[in-house]
Amino acid sequence: MNITIIGAGNMGRGIATRAIAGGHKVTFVDANPETAQKAAADLNVEVGTLDTPLGDVVVLAVWYGTNIEIAKQLGAKLAGKVVVDIANPLNATYDGLATAPDSSSAEDLAKALVAGAKVVKAFNTTFAGTLIAGEAGGQQLDVFIAGDDADAKAKVAQLVTDGGMRAVDAGPLHRARQIEAMQLLHITLQGSLGTNWVSGLKIVN
Repeated sequence: MNITIIGAGNMGRGIATRAIAGGHKVTFVDANPETAQKAAADLNVEVGTLDTPLGDVVVLAVWYGTNIEIAKQLGAKLAGKVVVDIANPLNATYDGLATAPDSSSAEDLAKALVAGAKVVKAFNTTFAGTLIAGEAGGQQLDVFIAGDDADAKAKVAQLVTDGGMRAVDAGPLHRARQIEAMQLLHITLQGSLGTNWVSGLKIVN
């Protein structure tokens, strides 16, 4: 698959690392062209802009709020695309969620997209360092996925599994509320557990 990653920061690089490991083509886009060029050079992938053609899967590796702004800016260019929302909508003090109780970052994004764009929640529970390493604590990473379109979720699940991780289908898009709340807890525990942003959330049996 052709993957466009908008946001060439730590998370964008981490997701790109897994996508490349899975044999997919990656193009970086960033508001700062130098950041995109540096990330593309480091990972030996292409660099583009919001004006260049987008891949089949568009990963918005940006903060909550910025994801919605970019969706509105791209408009019709996202029609027919699988749009992956990785944002954790943290409030200003990082101890709660900024979204309404009956919504989520992914659902807010879906409302901002043109008809035909398909939102999938994924990668918000994996830290950048674990994505680059491809594991956490010696365990395969679980990537929790939510979305209303089965084909779109299947594409994201393929991206996940090709990169050596396990895709966990959490259900429809409104399950992003629980996935985002789960990661809020994960984030707030980093200090008390001393896990230094290299822990992971995993379902075991």
